Amino acid sequence: MRVEDLPGELILWILILSELAVFMAGVTVMVVLGLMDPAGFSAAQAQLDGRMAALNTLVLVTSGLFAAQAERAARAGRRAQARRGLLLAVLGGVVFLIVKGVEYGRDIRAGLGIDSHPFFTFYYLLSGFHAAHVVAGVAVLALVAIHARPEPVQAGAMFWHMVDLVWVLILPAVWLIW
Repeated sequence: MRVEDLPGELILWILILSELAVFMAGVTVMVVLGLMDPAGFSAAQAQLDGRMAALNTLVLVTSGLFAAQAERAARAGRRAQARRGLLLAVLGGVVFLIVKGVEYGRDIRAGLGIDSHPFFTFYYLLSGFHAAHVVAGVAVLALVAIHARPEPVQAGAMFWHMVDLVWVLILPAVWLIW
């Protein structure tokens, strides 16, 4: 495959790959630290509410489906349908952020801060950085929904799929493997 054959602009691929590299570096360090202290990481992880992570996974993956449908609709010239799909993806992002805010509030009230344990340092850094990407993605999707032209919709959907992928990559390291 040649670079010219990739969908979207090259600069968007550079952005996506660099963001994935940053997240993977964080996940890698977290896993290495966890391997050095499996009991501590397991005890820390047990204090999280995995149901919220499961709900957010469902919400985010579903919003990715809406973004993909919007992209197909935009390419077919169905702007109203594309706009609807984008706005449903935006709604998914907003719901994700609300659930994450409730989860953070619960964790902080339980005394689980960024300096409580190295597990929580990475929990807050990875999930917080991801939440910042959700905010950016919500803004991008809302902006491209205004005109719902194919190329901007494709770029917005690509960024949103990266946000989905990052969540799927950090989910095991934070909520599942310890």
